[in-house]
Amino acid sequence: MTTAAKQVSIYDTTLRDGTQGEGFQLSGLDKLRIAHRLDEFGADYIEGGWPGSNPKDVEFFKAAAKEEWKHAKIVAFGSTRRHDLAVEDDPQVKLLIDAETPVITIFGKSWKLHVTEVLKTTPEKNFEMIRDTVRYLKEAGREVIYDAEHLFDGYKDDPEHAMLTLEAAAEGGAECLVLCDSNGGTMPDEIATICTAVKERIPGVPFGIHTHDDAGVGVANAIAAVDVGAVQVQGTINGYGERTGNCNMTSLIPILQLKRGIKVVEDLSKMKEISYFVDEVSNNAHHHRAPFVGRTAFSHKGGMHVNAVQKVAHSYEHIRPEEVGNTQFILVSELSGQSNILMKAEEMGLPLEKGSAEAMAVLNKVKELEKEGYSYEAAGGSLELLIRRETGQYEKPWVLHEYHCSFRQYRDGHNPVCEATVKMEVGGISEFTAAEGHGVVNGLDKALRKVLRPHYPAIKEVSLIDYKVRIVDGHAATASKTRVQIVHKDGERTWGTVGVSDSIIEASWIALTEGIDLFLQRRRS
Repeated sequence: MTTAAKQVSIYDTTLRDGTQGEGFQLSGLDKLRIAHRLDEFGADYIEGGWPGSNPKDVEFFKAAAKEEWKHAKIVAFGSTRRHDLAVEDDPQVKLLIDAETPVITIFGKSWKLHVTEVLKTTPEKNFEMIRDTVRYLKEAGREVIYDAEHLFDGYKDDPEHAMLTLEAAAEGGAECLVLCDSNGGTMPDEIATICTAVKERIPGVPFGIHTHDDAGVGVANAIAAVDVGAVQVQGTINGYGERTGNCNMTSLIPILQLKRGIKVVEDLSKMKEISYFVDEVSNNAHHHRAPFVGRTAFSHKGGMHVNAVQKVAHSYEHIRPEEVGNTQFILVSELSGQSNILMKAEEMGLPLEKGSAEAMAVLNKVKELEKEGYSYEAAGGSLELLIRRETGQYEKPWVLHEYHCSFRQYRDGHNPVCEATVKMEVGGISEFTAAEGHGVVNGLDKALRKVLRPHYPAIKEVSLIDYKVRIVDGHAATASKTRVQIVHKDGERTWGTVGVSDSIIEASWIALTEGIDLFLQRRRS
């Protein structure tokens, strides 16, 4: 592999363009959690959303402004000014500045069809809108990235008009001109040709690439652009996005780093982890056959393949699985990834020795529970508890005798009530209490805290901030197993826990109590 001299920045738009995809929704907390993972992973830019488009995005930018970011720049996204307003009078432009992000990305129209038929204005007015908005944001002290929407379709329709829109952005002072294949139908050879034409026409301003996957070549198109000089690539984790999705970063990043020799992130071995994390947080099933990060990406089943890879792994593997955080999986013998467990244990401050009885016990327990429907990608808290239990670093804080939930629905307009009772032994003392809540989880949470608070006053610092339910396997209909994920926070850190059961109440109880349990274990140690 020859190391290329050029540098390429990673611009992640999972939190904005990704959320335009069907079935991909994120809460404000979800967006913050993903943003921090992306920051730790090494993304250079994280596009947080469109300020003012919805209250969730407004809250995200308020929260993001108070957070510490190790590497990434948070980006607000918006459009050029309206054709009938001066830039300083456009409320959307004002909201971009009010978001207080160091970087602002705006998009403008490159395709004359959109200018005349959608915006209902003239090309000359469109050039002014682009130039004015970029300049205004630059004068406000922001780094400005210009997304040239429908650049490739616009160029094929009228090359000169498309080039003039880019020149307007460059004249306004844009730091990077991002060429967008908004319809996702351009082919890699066309991408390379048009990108080269832009580079020759406007040599003084770097250009980037933003592709969609409507023709199945989103990643290939991004690579084609990089090969002719693109210095920024935009995409989403797992390819989430409108229609068939955006350029998939979980494929593009490994290709750039391992196949093209362009270092874009510090620790590529986190690739699979962040892929699964985004799926779990967004409550989506992972694509098992995804390149690089899928469960079957390095799996082998029987015959010649298994015989070969057990002797020489790269005989049927194009990279080492560990480079992207994945593992070789021999289906016939059920060999699995001890390295993943060792790495996570080290991160938690609970190091395990490779090949030790403790490491194997943890690995076997994880495999056993994952078979039952557990998933630990977004439930690091439950994994930490499992490691503590299997390695003797766990002290049981209570003994549960029983818990019970009842739900009362009134016919007189009174709000429904859920009552939860908990009977347990804490510190050698038998405790029994009841509490009412807004639903099962709230009732159980209140009852549990009512029992524990006299013994562990510090749990007042812990709050439940997120709750998700997922059917593990829908084939059994209403008898299907349920996976519940809960996120707790203590003011300093957040942690996720998971519970699986045929009963949604039991799955909720497992995830709920593990969240409190882990807090107490950490306090004790």
